[in-house]
Amino acid sequence: MNQEIPINPAQRWEWLKYQLRSRGSSFRKLGDELGVSSNAVLMAKYGPYPRMERAIARKLGLSPTAIWPERWNVDGTPSRQRPNRAEKCATSQAQKNYRVQDSGSNASTHRSMVREA
Repeated sequence: MNQEIPINPAQRWEWLKYQLRSRGSSFRKLGDELGVSSNAVLMAKYGPYPRMERAIARKLGLSPTAIWPERWNVDGTPSRQRPNRAEKCATSQAQKNYRVQDSGSNASTHRSMVREA
C-alpha cells in the first residue's frame, strides 16, 4: 500500500476511497459492518468523528493519527475542542464493544481504546 497519505483534505478523502475500494470495501460496506448508516461514516470527511476515524483506519491497517494528524494527539487520543464530552458508541456485533462511563475526563477511556486496538 502506498503510504504517501495526502495532506490536502480533499485529496486525502479520495485516497481513502481508493484504498477502501482496492480492499473490496467502501464507506457503505463499512457502515453496514458497524451497524450505522453510510452517512455516519461519511461525516468523518467534514469534521472530527473519532469512532468512524478509528474504524476507517482499522480497515486500512493504519492508525487514525497517521491519516488525520491534525485531529489526533501523539499519544493516540483524539484532539478535542471539548475534552470532557463523552464519546458515545453504538454496539455492533462486528465491532468490539466499548463501554464508556461518564467521567470528568474521557482521556483514560481513549487511552484504553488505543491500547485495545
